[in-house]
Amino acid sequence: MLPTLFISHGSPMTILEDTPARRFLESLGGLFPRPRAILSISAHWETEAPAVNDPPANETIYDFYGFPQEMYHLTYPAPVAHGLAERVRGLLAAADLPCGTDKARGLDHGTWVPLKLAYPDADIPVIQLSVQSQLGARHHVNLGAALKKLREEDVLVFGSGTFTHDLRRFRFGRAAIDAPETPDVTAFSTWMDEAIMAGDVNTLAEYRRLAPYAVEEHPTEEHLLPLHVAMGAAGPGMRPEKLHSSVEYGFMRMDAYAFG
Repeated sequence: MLPTLFISHGSPMTILEDTPARRFLESLGGLFPRPRAILSISAHWETEAPAVNDPPANETIYDFYGFPQEMYHLTYPAPVAHGLAERVRGLLAAADLPCGTDKARGLDHGTWVPLKLAYPDADIPVIQLSVQSQLGARHHVNLGAALKKLREEDVLVFGSGTFTHDLRRFRFGRAAIDAPETPDVTAFSTWMDEAIMAGDVNTLAEYRRLAPYAVEEHPTEEHLLPLHVAMGAAGPGMRPEKLHSSVEYGFMRMDAYAFG
């Protein structure tokens, strides 16, 4: 079976800059068998209740501003996984998690930036599942658990966030992309990594209360919740694997994990 994944997509500029994270994402598509379809859980689509997108075609959403003009000419016209949208709705309904449908939304940069690096031909059908930041981590573990059958169906459950994500630090000026990691980022990331590699989903569901500097590294939760979905979707007895670790600007950890 395919593993489930959590990757850090970082800045939209990941697709243009030569960084360790970009090089990792370029290699990602070759690490595992080719999926039949991809379900992306992106930090950049938040709704009050779960929703999947199911448009006639996947438009590329430029949900950012102030970036080089080149960014706005990049596209990722992956086919829509229409049947997968219906399947996800059914699995969530069976778990008492009603799921809506957005017939207009395309793919935001939390999905298309990493997928364009991992699967540049854009020939694998893709849909997105939204996050509900106000409902917290345990809700997202349960959301993932409802989707665990997708692993048996050659569907890649692809959680896309960023391992640490306190963008308020840019208010004090943009540090060099290769700036050394700050101690608080190290403390939080070490705690998270130990819990992830132990497969301790219950502890990770309480990370906001238990992890050092949790609120500082994630003032809002949307960029970590795709991790909880990926872990939940891996099912009982999962085998965590750390795929990548790097830091950008001294505070943005770009870690990635697979859950087999």
